[in-house]
Amino acid sequence: MIQRIPKIFRNFYFIVSFLFIVWMLFFDSNDFVTQYQMRRQLSELERDKEHYLEKMAEVEKDRKELMGNPALLEKFAREKYLMKRPNEDVFIIVPKAE
Repeated sequence: MIQRIPKIFRNFYFIVSFLFIVWMLFFDSNDFVTQYQMRRQLSELERDKEHYLEKMAEVEKDRKELMGNPALLEKFAREKYLMKRPNEDVFIIVPKAE
């Protein structure tokens, strides 16, 4: 029965190499599927990084704009934090939920 198998497949080095390749592709902790998932996750994280870098640049531009213009800073403080001058009253209008 063993004589029917071609000689190249009975070679010790071929068998060991084949088992090594199978082990590395499917059973190792760094197998093919894991590497694919890690590359996909890396690309998602790089996209997130680009998004956050764009947001950081936008926030920095807004910050410089706010700090350079006192009227804009006052408007921002009034709208965002409901600040007021000492002699003013603030009325908040809440739309009725339907």
